[in-house]
Amino acid sequence: MFGDCHIHMVLDGVYYKDAIAAHRAGTRDDIIRPRLADYAARGITFLRDGGDAFGAGERARALAPEYGITYRTPTFNMCLNGRYGAFIGRTFDTVGDYRALVAEVKKRKGDFIKLMVSGIMDFDRYGVVTSEPLTYAQMRELFDIAHGEGFAVMAHANGADTVKRALEAGVDSVEHGAYMDDEAVGMLADSGAVWVPTLVTVANLVGCGRYPDDVLTRILDLQMRNVARCAALGGRIALGSDAGAYRVFHGQGTVDEYALMKRALGEKADIILAEGEKVIREKF
Repeated sequence: MFGDCHIHMVLDGVYYKDAIAAHRAGTRDDIIRPRLADYAARGITFLRDGGDAFGAGERARALAPEYGITYRTPTFNMCLNGRYGAFIGRTFDTVGDYRALVAEVKKRKGDFIKLMVSGIMDFDRYGVVTSEPLTYAQMRELFDIAHGEGFAVMAHANGADTVKRALEAGVDSVEHGAYMDDEAVGMLADSGAVWVPTLVTVANLVGCGRYPDDVLTRILDLQMRNVARCAALGGRIALGSDAGAYRVFHGQGTVDEYALMKRALGEKADIILAEGEKVIREKF
C-alpha cells in the first residue's frame, strides 16, 4: 500500500471543532495511537501531516516509529492573518512574523514548511474559491525564506492562477490544486513540483446532502481529468487523502483515495504514485 502524503492527525472526519478541542488541553494518545495502529494494519507506513497548532502531528511523529511508520510534519501550518487556515494553524502579519515562525519550526525540528496560499472550494458554487490568495511576490518571498532555511514548501493552493503563481514562485508540492486550467496543468507537469490532488475530499461529499451533488461531481470530474492530463505530460503526482477532512476518515481515506487514483490514472497508477511518493519522501 502507498503512504498518505497529506493527512491531519488532529482532525477526525466528523466535526473539526470537536476534534481540535480534544487536544487543546494536551495531545491525546488514546486518539492518536489507534489511528497509527490502523494505518499500520493497512500497510500504510509513510504519513505526511499537514500540520496543526495543537501538537497532534508532533505527538504522532514521536509515536509513529512504534508502529513502523515514517511520519513527517511541518509542526504547524501557517497563513497570513485573516486568510484561510487560521482555525488549525498559526498566523502572521508581517514577513518578520513569518521568519519567526519558520525559526520556531526549525527549533522544534519540523520537517518542512506548510503554507496556505489560497482558500478552499465553495462547494455550493462551482468555480469559486474562498479567501483572497497570496500574490506572486508574497509567495516568492515566503518560499525563498523557507528554502533558505533548508525547508521544502508544501502549499495548500486552489485556483488556476494561484497554482501558476505558486509554481513560478518555486513551490515544492501543490496540495489540492482545484480548478486548474490546461496552462496550469502544463506548468505543473514541467515544474518538478509534486501534485497531491486529494480527490476523496470531494468524492466522499457526494450524496451527503450538505452540498449540491451537481457541483461536487463537476469539481471531481475536472480534478480527475486534470490528474490524467498531468500524468500524461509526465507530471509528478502523489497520493494524499487529506484524512481528517469532513467524511475522510483516517486509514480508510487513504484506501478511498487510492481507488480514485486508479480510476484517474489507469494501469500506470502504481508506477506514477510510487514516483511521486519517492520525491515527497526525499524532499520533505
